[in-house]
Amino acid sequence: MNESFQQLRLDGVGRQYPTASGSTVAALKDLSLDIQRGEFIALLGPSGCGKSTALNCLAGLADLSSGSIWLDDTRIDVLPPERRGFGMVFQNYALFPHMSIRDNVGFGLRMRGVSKQETAQRVKAALSLVQLEGHESKLPGQLSGGQQQRVAIARAIVIEPPVILMDEPLSNLDAKLRVEMRAEIRRIHRQLERATIYVTHDQDEALSMADRIVVMRSGSVQQVGTPREVYGQPRNLHVARFMGYRNVLAFQVIRHEGEQITVQQGQVQLQGAALSVPAGTQTVAVAMRPDDFELAAENSTNTLEATIQQIEFGGRSSLLVVSSPIGELFVRISGDFQPGDRVRLHIPADRVLTYAEAL
Repeated sequence: MNESFQQLRLDGVGRQYPTASGSTVAALKDLSLDIQRGEFIALLGPSGCGKSTALNCLAGLADLSSGSIWLDDTRIDVLPPERRGFGMVFQNYALFPHMSIRDNVGFGLRMRGVSKQETAQRVKAALSLVQLEGHESKLPGQLSGGQQQRVAIARAIVIEPPVILMDEPLSNLDAKLRVEMRAEIRRIHRQLERATIYVTHDQDEALSMADRIVVMRSGSVQQVGTPREVYGQPRNLHVARFMGYRNVLAFQVIRHEGEQITVQQGQVQLQGAALSVPAGTQTVAVAMRPDDFELAAENSTNTLEATIQQIEFGGRSSLLVVSSPIGELFVRISGDFQPGDRVRLHIPADRVLTYAEAL
């Protein structure tokens, strides 16, 4: 398979599964995506959204029900997995427990008939890239979880694949190791200059690692964009909720001019940003992220009064549950608070996102 490819293209890829009743259910619907050499793509979504199905279709572990997959001008969905030449890193590492680290990493090369001398050189280079020199003779059980994941990555990259597929590779690691391995995976990706497609349900992983994020739901793509775009301008209410907009409330539209909108609930009136709200819409869903609230200054606009009900200490800032005239809100701000304290909150107008969708 061409290692110097320029583009991986998914063209209307779909995957259906039969049900016990004899009907079919679509696990993946019309996925179309162009991935450039050197890109890091994150497939993001909750369990059952189709992201792992998409990865399995790419790897050749699941047949397509519709569409096609191309590596430059070569159609690859008609090829068996071994002829696609992709490297894959699994959630559970999938290492051979009775083989040394050296033999685990070199397994794919031996299956491809690579000479012993070249295998040894490439295994050494791969272990150096994942910073595991000196562990060659150990068994997987003698390594930590993070080290075993590095072995799995080395095994995936040693075959010099055009594309590396990763299926929730950090989910079995503790929080500290996950953060460390994020940086390691990005470093390895940059050095290899190949495409990486990374499946995760963790928003922080996707935001910190990916060049572009593909947000999925029920087998369909909801949004494709840079981390900044997906974080700051979710395309719909589902993406907003998934990206941390915990405060979602119904408001009436008072005024709508272009991308600026004024909404009201009871005595509270807010200025906001209209995301795909058609003219004439009367009721909108307003989404606000807890982190976007601030304590209001004396001359602040977009304010509301609130009473603190609960406090979840979080170090530099705390997550507050407050009651307000528009309902219960989650607010993350810094300060020394007590339940029962009254606070005046401000939220910038561009962080009040409105959607013409039912709650």
